[in-house]
Amino acid sequence: MPTRVRSLGIVPGSLETGPLNAITDVAGVLVGHTTIDDGADLHTGVTAIVPPGFGGGTAGSRGGSAALGALPAAIAVGNGYGKLVGSTQVDELGVLETPILLTGTLSVFRVADALVSWLLERDPEATSLNPVVGETNDGFLSDIRRRPITASHVFAALDNASADLPAEGCVGAGTGTAALGFKAGIGTSSRSVGDGTVGVLVQSNFSGTLTVLGTPVPAAKAVGTPGGNSCMIVVATDLALDARQLGRVARRAVFAMGRVGSDYAPGSGDYAIAFSTAAQRSGSFAETGLREVFQATMEATEEALLNSLTMAHTVTGFRGNTRYAVPLDLVKLASG
Repeated sequence: MPTRVRSLGIVPGSLETGPLNAITDVAGVLVGHTTIDDGADLHTGVTAIVPPGFGGGTAGSRGGSAALGALPAAIAVGNGYGKLVGSTQVDELGVLETPILLTGTLSVFRVADALVSWLLERDPEATSLNPVVGETNDGFLSDIRRRPITASHVFAALDNASADLPAEGCVGAGTGTAALGFKAGIGTSSRSVGDGTVGVLVQSNFSGTLTVLGTPVPAAKAVGTPGGNSCMIVVATDLALDARQLGRVARRAVFAMGRVGSDYAPGSGDYAIAFSTAAQRSGSFAETGLREVFQATMEATEEALLNSLTMAHTVTGFRGNTRYAVPLDLVKLASG
């Protein structure tokens, strides 16, 4: 039965979590999913991360224009074999001006177009928008060439986003993904840092050998299969970090993939997007305080990645291909 890793007695790191142990512990951040699962050839979807000020979801948003919602942000590229729409403007300006959406590789462009439509409806004055949409390839379990995502799927993920504990595992953009030889999907976690919070959400779909608190769990031993490529990591914080500091945070999130056994394959697109919800000026957060922020980011990313596996179930999909859930008894055994 899918279970969060803490329920298995596995506790990555030493910092305390937020109340939900999720990215939605960062005040105002919402998450929504649309899942497409026909029980046969389609296993895909959309996941929306909606920061405060972007007018979506059921709680915590101010509504209104993208300009009002612009937040400091940065992107780290572990390996650039991916289609991260909107990344160059975030790099150039250090600002996020739309929600962050995740989906399957060949649907990323339709999702970006739908996100622009959704935002234009909410801001009649907008003449330029930079949609940020990431992806991983779910083509092993889903008929990726059909590109089944429509605007209504995107709108539903945005409009239904909430501040509750997000669903994890085989949902939204994680419906058809796999990681470290096993079925994976969406995972989330958070850490408290002083009077602030760092929250992480991941879309796991990368190769390597699953490692739990330093102990490898070989896929062959647990009827898994190799494969999976790419990982999207979203880091949110209410600490007053500027774009440069957020870039340093985003890089630590990519580093944390190594803790769970990523092999950082050359065909993998590994990206982290970090943003702050705090009103701040450049340099307002002391550099000396970043040590604990880095620790929080790496711990939360590690736990989110593990949750993305332990919360997933076995799926048989396109052409009869199967990705098996990681056996939880082996995960517990590896953790000692």
